Amino acid sequence: MGDAAACERRVPVRKFSGGDVVEAEDRVAVEEPLEIIIGWPAETEDSIAETRNIAVTMRTPGNDAELALGFLFTEGLIPSADAVVDVRAEPNLNRVTVILREVTESSAAALKRNFYMTSSCGVCGKASIDAIRTHAQFSAAGAELRITAESLVSLPQRLKEYQAVFRGTGSIHAAALFDAQGLRPEVFEDVGRHNAVDKLVGAMLRAGQLPLHRAGLLVSGRASFELVQKARMAGCAILASVGAPSSLAIDLAWDSDMTLIGFLRDGRFNVYAGPARVDS
Repeated sequence: MGDAAACERRVPVRKFSGGDVVEAEDRVAVEEPLEIIIGWPAETEDSIAETRNIAVTMRTPGNDAELALGFLFTEGLIPSADAVVDVRAEPNLNRVTVILREVTESSAAALKRNFYMTSSCGVCGKASIDAIRTHAQFSAAGAELRITAESLVSLPQRLKEYQAVFRGTGSIHAAALFDAQGLRPEVFEDVGRHNAVDKLVGAMLRAGQLPLHRAGLLVSGRASFELVQKARMAGCAILASVGAPSSLAIDLAWDSDMTLIGFLRDGRFNVYAGPARVDS
């Protein structure tokens, strides 16, 4: 989703192949910082009483508002889209300000944490596992989603068809939704796999489509604890990854009644948690 041209840059490159050297151009994915700020409205209309810098993430420009909303939601800083008065994206300044109606007790506690996100590791430096295990308002236990093995193995190729930036650069992650019929058109790309998920969740939050009880989440990288947590917050019953899961991701999936699938590629996959949702 977003403008693929704005997500790429052409750079000079010297290519070595079979003893030949060629001067050429290559297309690379753009990576720039994004500052996420929250603010509270003052009594005067259109003014802000207070702001707080919440996070800095290294991201691919595009869908910055969705990224900020998805991050705030999956980190438990906002309970719903109704908590947000306005979202002010300033892509030229690499920042997004999210105006909240009020500061709740839970969001005030979350504000005590400092977030710094790289494109590779996601949120780093949290004080404890308890801080990471964000309270989820949705449960996957009653989610009405089952999928066949045949449908699952078709997903990676379909995802590639939607990845415009990946086709040009080969260096960007994607997050997409799927259901029993296959891949849905909601696909978001970013240099950070956690950012791609936040963009998707933020878009669904804005569209009033949470919880995602009838959808699964497909990611192009490995399945980390953080991605299971984000899928859990959005109410997804299934997280499928083309890469490997971590031990903590598997534990959280079982604890959350979720289905966790890894190594979904080349016509095969492994089910690490919740196998009952996958039909042979």
